[in-house]
Amino acid sequence: MSRKARERIDRQEKTVERRDRMLNHDFTSERATIEEVFDQSTRMVLYRFLSTGVINELNGVVSAGKEARVYWGRTKTGEERAVKIYLTSSAEFKKGMMMYIEGDYRFKNVKRDTRSLISTWAQKEFRNLEAATKANVRVPKPIAVERNIVIMEFIGKDGVSAPSLKEQPPENPWKTYRALLTYMKRLYQKAELVHGDLSEYNLMAWKGKLIMFDMSQSVPTSHPLAQFLLERDITNVNKFFSRQGVQVLPNEIIYRQVTEQNVKA
Repeated sequence: MSRKARERIDRQEKTVERRDRMLNHDFTSERATIEEVFDQSTRMVLYRFLSTGVINELNGVVSAGKEARVYWGRTKTGEERAVKIYLTSSAEFKKGMMMYIEGDYRFKNVKRDTRSLISTWAQKEFRNLEAATKANVRVPKPIAVERNIVIMEFIGKDGVSAPSLKEQPPENPWKTYRALLTYMKRLYQKAELVHGDLSEYNLMAWKGKLIMFDMSQSVPTSHPLAQFLLERDITNVNKFFSRQGVQVLPNEIIYRQVTEQNVKA
């Protein structure tokens, strides 16, 4: 990497550190995580995204978890982007992802080393978002993917992400519930996918629209675990909306609506 390129990435890292200090996290652990996220390979990918104009700037952390961090980015024209960086040294993450990769016909013969698996995981999320978008399911639109980084549409404004339904329950729970059932049916029948981790934590409302996100674990309907995951999604959805006062449909009826053609959702 050239000196000029390294300096540019270093400036972005310093911006991240300044932003993180404002989040009331322990700075020592934050620094360790930053160093883990921005390893040499990740730096190179970020530089390619910056140099090709996919993003023009990388700002602070929007969300942080054991598996990945989401950063707020912008393009030259000011469009906001979510930059999701999967951690490349998470052993626990590696163990958990295998059940979703094995049996997915799109990712046969994947190498079992951690970097290859995490690269596959990022590709998996990108392709799931593409398929959902084509099926007219509202998700963050995928923009680019390389190695352990996925760039997508930012749902929110000025670096503040839209709240999840867990953080801010829907104003009209029944309407949101019906919209979600429609999304689940489109996802299953048009995209041939099951979300696999659907709950109030992975749904948000923005500008009057329901949005489904965190789709890295989503599996094809042909996957050995697809039926189990769909049933779990339905159970989670019904539990949440029943707490919101919605008279939810029985699980078995939703399952039929989602999976069978010509059954109204």
